[in-house]
Amino acid sequence: MCISTTCGTSGGCRRTPSAATHAIWARSRRSRAGRRAPSSRWIGATSKPSRGIACVRGFYRFLLLEKRIARDPAEDLRSPRAWPALPKYLDLAQVDRLLAQPDTATPRGLRDKALIELLYATGLRVTELLSLKSGDVNLDAGYLTCIGKGDKQRIVPLGHEAADWVRRYLAEGRPALLKTRKTPWLFVNAKGGARLSRVGFWKVLKDYGTKAGLPRGLSPHVLRHSFATHLLDRGADLRAIQMMLGHADLSTTQIYTHVLEARLRSVYDQFHPRK
Repeated sequence: MCISTTCGTSGGCRRTPSAATHAIWARSRRSRAGRRAPSSRWIGATSKPSRGIACVRGFYRFLLLEKRIARDPAEDLRSPRAWPALPKYLDLAQVDRLLAQPDTATPRGLRDKALIELLYATGLRVTELLSLKSGDVNLDAGYLTCIGKGDKQRIVPLGHEAADWVRRYLAEGRPALLKTRKTPWLFVNAKGGARLSRVGFWKVLKDYGTKAGLPRGLSPHVLRHSFATHLLDRGADLRAIQMMLGHADLSTTQIYTHVLEARLRSVYDQFHPRK
């Protein structure tokens, strides 16, 4: 019996497996004709052929198990190598435009200014940033303590600019947002004084990014990437960046070595006698 539901023959079908494959694929394409295409945000260029190859291999494996074919022709078929995507980051001019957006004349604007300054100055993950308590930040010494993945504690340096804005937020913005309420969290929302949520901060950052004319897709992690990229671009050691970011393995931090390629070219042009 033919395994293809599109075949009109009765009894034994003598079509080759490849012909049956084409029939099944044609039917599948017709059934998906009216569906919305998957977003490229979720499916990369490499994953598309990988899914197709997985389908072909699974189909021929089924035929082999069902004894429809004597040998699996897709046995040596391998998915293409997945190339790591370069991290999205902002250049210095874009960071400056973003940091200029909050209205620091209001308590909420002060909070947002301190948030973004602190995020760019430390490269914290958004959960680490919003989980900070007032006692975790030592503004005079210029560092903060955070709890990262795996409940691992680490110390991250803090620049003077970010420390000044956090100090001003603590003195003027936070008391106005809390009013008579008390909370240990450093950054609070404007309604009720509870801890600012990830979604809340995401919306705040996206709104400022739109006002600053930044490309779509701005997120807290883009600022984290910007922090690491700008440090590496100015000669920071990759191992030091790994410690500040809280990466367990140096290979995770090596996604930022795209910066080194441009620096290597610059060094070559500057010092090689036959450039």
